[in-house]
Amino acid sequence: MSASSKHVNAVKTFLQTSRGFSSEETVKFYDTWAPTYEQDIGELSYQSHQLAVDCLQAYFSGSPEEVCVLDVACGSGWVAKLMAELGFKHFVGVDGSRGMLEQAARSDLYQELKLALLGTQPLPAETGTFDVVILAGGFGEGFVPVSVVRELCNAAKPGGWVCISGGAHSITPSAYEKDLERELKLLEEEGSWRLVGTKETDRYMEDPYVNPEKEDDRFIKGVAYMFRKCTQ
Repeated sequence: MSASSKHVNAVKTFLQTSRGFSSEETVKFYDTWAPTYEQDIGELSYQSHQLAVDCLQAYFSGSPEEVCVLDVACGSGWVAKLMAELGFKHFVGVDGSRGMLEQAARSDLYQELKLALLGTQPLPAETGTFDVVILAGGFGEGFVPVSVVRELCNAAKPGGWVCISGGAHSITPSAYEKDLERELKLLEEEGSWRLVGTKETDRYMEDPYVNPEKEDDRFIKGVAYMFRKCTQ
């Protein structure tokens, strides 16, 4: 087995067990994973970043080169790289992993990078500051808590855009996934934002619980949401 395959297997093991991890344990894993993150994620056919950016492209209206983007749980900077191809130029990144932020800094796309453990520390963004707020794949048990949804909305300007993507990691929605859906809808009911549209995929990523050599249907589904913050 190659070194790359061994590392991907370690990542699969982490994903299988991460629901029981503390935030600190998750950050520690990402710190060590950072140097090979993009290669390993590619081998798992991970599409959260692309799905989020595709959703953004489908519904965003405005001049990409003029807006300021808050990239939450930015990781290695993959989302910013994809958005830069569409003409976006101004990025602020936030992540809980110092190792991931070091990788993001190498992209030379971010005007500012901030270290914050989401859920434990407040999102380091002033209310009503950003034209676009995006979080690709960060929500999940053992990762970004549901409470951060409201912080994403608060960070957007009135009339600003919030894009969120994630995967369905179980056939039956977990308590976390139900809480997330409830919070997304609650912000709509409160008049904080409105759902503009969604984008779905049947190939979000390889299911870490499935042996790809034995199973044909080895991918989990995913969805991206595009919200627009209300102006009043």
